[in-house]
Amino acid sequence: MTAADLVLPVDKPIGPTSHDIVATARRALQVRRIGHTGTLDPFASGLLLLCVGRATRLAEYLTGLDKSYEAVARLGQATDTEDCQGEVIQEQAGWEVLSESDIQAAMQSFTGPIDQVPPQYSAKKVDGVAMHRRARRGEHVVLEARAVTVHEIELLKVDLPFVRFRVNCSSGTYVRSLARDIGEALGVGGHLTELRRTSVGKFSLDGALSPDDLFDSHRIEGAAIEPLQAMAHMPTVVVSHEDVTRLAHGQDVQVGASSPSGTVAVVHDGKLVAVANIQDGLLRPAKVFIA
Repeated sequence: MTAADLVLPVDKPIGPTSHDIVATARRALQVRRIGHTGTLDPFASGLLLLCVGRATRLAEYLTGLDKSYEAVARLGQATDTEDCQGEVIQEQAGWEVLSESDIQAAMQSFTGPIDQVPPQYSAKKVDGVAMHRRARRGEHVVLEARAVTVHEIELLKVDLPFVRFRVNCSSGTYVRSLARDIGEALGVGGHLTELRRTSVGKFSLDGALSPDDLFDSHRIEGAAIEPLQAMAHMPTVVVSHEDVTRLAHGQDVQVGASSPSGTVAVVHDGKLVAVANIQDGLLRPAKVFIA
């Protein structure tokens, strides 16, 4: 990869869409090929990883990383979107008498592997059409619960009817739906009013760029994540110059018995040259990044 092929951590503000941030990056960097690794709703803020140039081919390996958020739920009200952008569809009393221990217990019941029903308003596609488009057309689709994992949920502050909490969860977990389910578990309903993504995998907001920083080459240089660094969650295999040539031609490479199995980052001379799969003692290239 070249110096223009990199991953940029951006702190998305409240308001613009994730696509708006990508469009800003394209204008600022004069690069058309830019993507991100996980949508943030307009009302949400926080870490958005932008993959630039050929690093866009790494996006699929970053999208599935665990994510952390800080969020605020409003108890006693349910909305059609499960967040503050929707219309209130139900109001329930009882939140006034909830204790901190009640809320804590309800939250902790959602830790570990859980089955979560996605929201009606989401980017999830059904028969090729995003759910939020179907919902805005007045359609209601019965969605099956899907398995997600909430690794940790921490109650930070109670200021009824608002509850602030922190959550670390698997990719694909909807924090909006967590707020909904916590409210339902408490018997009062609820929806999300604030959401901030604080980390993606091992990458945090520390040093993340603002949208304006995308026009500052010095800021970009300081914040840029090299492709090999972006793949640090994967096992690595170091190969020779001769092996790089074979991989560049789509050929398999023999590896030792002690090599890790599964998907690996392939390294030569300190640079990421490929992502490959190891099977039956052979390194089989999946994506090659040799100029």
